[in-house]
Amino acid sequence: MKLIRFGKVGSEKPGVQLENGTRIDVSAFGQDFDENFFGNDGIQQLEKWLESNQNSCPEISDSERLGSPLVRPSKIVCVGLNYAKHAAESGMTIPKEPVLFFKATSAIVGPNDDVVIPKNSEKTDWEVELAVVIGKKATYVSEADAYDHIAGYVLHNDYSERAFQIEKEGQWCKGKGCDTFAPLGPFIATTDEIQNPNNLDLWLKLNGEKLQDSNTSDFIFNIEQVVSYISQYMTLLPGDIISTGTPSGVGFGFSPNKYLKAGDVVELGIEGLGTSKQLIKAYQ
Repeated sequence: MKLIRFGKVGSEKPGVQLENGTRIDVSAFGQDFDENFFGNDGIQQLEKWLESNQNSCPEISDSERLGSPLVRPSKIVCVGLNYAKHAAESGMTIPKEPVLFFKATSAIVGPNDDVVIPKNSEKTDWEVELAVVIGKKATYVSEADAYDHIAGYVLHNDYSERAFQIEKEGQWCKGKGCDTFAPLGPFIATTDEIQNPNNLDLWLKLNGEKLQDSNTSDFIFNIEQVVSYISQYMTLLPGDIISTGTPSGVGFGFSPNKYLKAGDVVELGIEGLGTSKQLIKAYQ
């Protein structure tokens, strides 16, 4: 199943994208896609509800804005330097354990919403990433049980301001949590939709030029390792997001560096998770 949310900012409603691409409004189901939904078998309940109610669900116009496909979670945990080639282009050694940082949930926007270059930004960058949506509370989870705690997967662009992140006392959260820096979607694909998250093509284009083109098989730490590892240090709640890192091809890795400017268009996608597109705007 593909879960979507649609409508004006702050007034999004839950929906489902069907196999033929049609989007339907499932507001009548009575639950939004939040911690309670994911943590209380909401996916299974929605599937059962649709068996009897799908034909009465209103169709959603293609012109409707898509919002983040889940309600703001308790946290976004990100894994840095998790692709071997990206670590190399960054001039950093391959980590022996996952590098973790948090991204502000206030950065979340819809998949095709505008991205705003922050005030005083010098080096705003792009990062296509596979993100995991937690489906069951996870504390001290083993790698063998990791997939039991996953609800699905979603496309994420982990925008980053490199000067804030690296040059201003090396505090990654300052360069990662700026407003609009976490476009999510277009949909959450439930686990049955993705056969192997450790073998998915992913790509990103800037103004039509493909700059990132890789596969999650280049992970240093795979999905089960990441979920298990993070759960040793904090409880993951239903609806929480783990963003699993970006492959090579970010602006920071070019010589000379490439960074975003107003008017740029970023397009990205992951196999089985759709595509998104963001127009870059200057802070006003």
